[in-house]
Amino acid sequence: MSSSSVAHPFASAQPHAVPAADLIARFSAIVGEKYALTDVNDQKPYLIEWRDLYEGVTPVVLRPGTTAEVAEILKLASETGTTIVPQGGNTGLVGAQVPDQSGSEIVLSLGRLNRIRHVDPAGDAITVEAGVILDNIHTAADAVDRLFPLTLGAQGSCTIGGNLASNAGGTAVIAYGNARDLVLGLEVVLPTGEVIDGLRSLRKDNAGYDMKHLFLGSEGTLGVITAAVLKLFPKPRAKEVAVVGVETPAAALELLALAKAQAGSQLTAFEIMPRRLVEFSIAHIPGMRDPLTTPQPWYLLVEISVGTSEEAARAIMEAILEQGFEAGLVIDATLAASLKQRDDFWKLRHEMSGVQKMEGGSIKHDVSLPVALVPAFLERAIPAAESLIPNCRPVPFGHLGDGNIHFNITQPIGADKATFLARWEEMNAVVHAIVAEMGGSIAAEHGVGRLKRDLLPGVRSGPEMALMRRLKAMLDPKGILNPGRVL
Repeated sequence: MSSSSVAHPFASAQPHAVPAADLIARFSAIVGEKYALTDVNDQKPYLIEWRDLYEGVTPVVLRPGTTAEVAEILKLASETGTTIVPQGGNTGLVGAQVPDQSGSEIVLSLGRLNRIRHVDPAGDAITVEAGVILDNIHTAADAVDRLFPLTLGAQGSCTIGGNLASNAGGTAVIAYGNARDLVLGLEVVLPTGEVIDGLRSLRKDNAGYDMKHLFLGSEGTLGVITAAVLKLFPKPRAKEVAVVGVETPAAALELLALAKAQAGSQLTAFEIMPRRLVEFSIAHIPGMRDPLTTPQPWYLLVEISVGTSEEAARAIMEAILEQGFEAGLVIDATLAASLKQRDDFWKLRHEMSGVQKMEGGSIKHDVSLPVALVPAFLERAIPAAESLIPNCRPVPFGHLGDGNIHFNITQPIGADKATFLARWEEMNAVVHAIVAEMGGSIAAEHGVGRLKRDLLPGVRSGPEMALMRRLKAMLDPKGILNPGRVL
């Protein structure tokens, strides 16, 4: 399904002029003909996003290999009023990284900026370029007995520049925070072509405003992140992973409190999944089995990471589960008996977005609530969705430990996909109204992009919106960088 086939949620901003052939030639000369993609077949991987909600058109995909080339591209774009769409691994879920249908937007792919510039184990830091795949950062950290904790389902293809531009969350936020919490310094190219070299690894630096936070989470609208200094952490010596069955989200919340009290900062994941979504995974992932002896209404994935021994990790997990059973919170539980089983448990969780595609259309919500209110939210939102579209299949899952729930609704069995997805805006209104009443956010870890752009003024105050627009106008006076995204 292309963006042109759906109304409001996927509408584009007012398009700029389509660049003339001679201007495209000037842009192409910056990166060289080999790295300026004009053939439609070569461009395809850059033009459609993972969920098939957005499909765009571009005159050229530019693949610079250095920060200097990025700076030249943005300087020329600013001088000529040419719009630029930055793109990392193209795994974003709100349409920020895909060009619109106008044919006026040039895609700036940062995949060739893929060097790990420096690893500093003594300082617990690593300097990487924006196009480095997240998994490769994990490998580089592991090689020096360190951990980079940002962990996502798309970590084999997403790039760190996109992770930082969207302030990615993932499954380890409960212990380590969001992407912005893992950054010491940034190198950023402004829309004017000016380069801010802020690649400092200092843990304390109060010399003026900390400008990196302007660009972290800005979705490529204020500048292009080309490199970053990231925090590393001591590598855990042992991990214990369990899948736990509970009756209700309220019971899961109580178990979370027990786990925090028992494990403290050693609790590194606490994920919640409904039975229906586990069934999707069993049906569509080869070799996937139910981790529990008997099916349960809700499944939890709990991870403990320690710096001492496997025995210590196991003792903490067993204490949590013992208290959970005694309190009547835990119905069933399985501890990973091997590294493979641990990986299988995590595969069950990480593949939950993918298996939904195999069940048909899915209306998505990436919301966050105060952690204590997540059960109450689910108690209200699930029946509200079922009332709006009878026989739809709500499959809310996500990061209970930090209050971020992916409240997704799969189409009814046998329903027409296009007809179901045409009600996206209606479903948004119902779910987001509940989120707003409960003091939550409609954009937790995926960002705003184009998908939620027109919803933003409804959840941010007038002064906040005005300040965001002033910042955009100051940093990008020509409006050339990712127009129509966020604002």
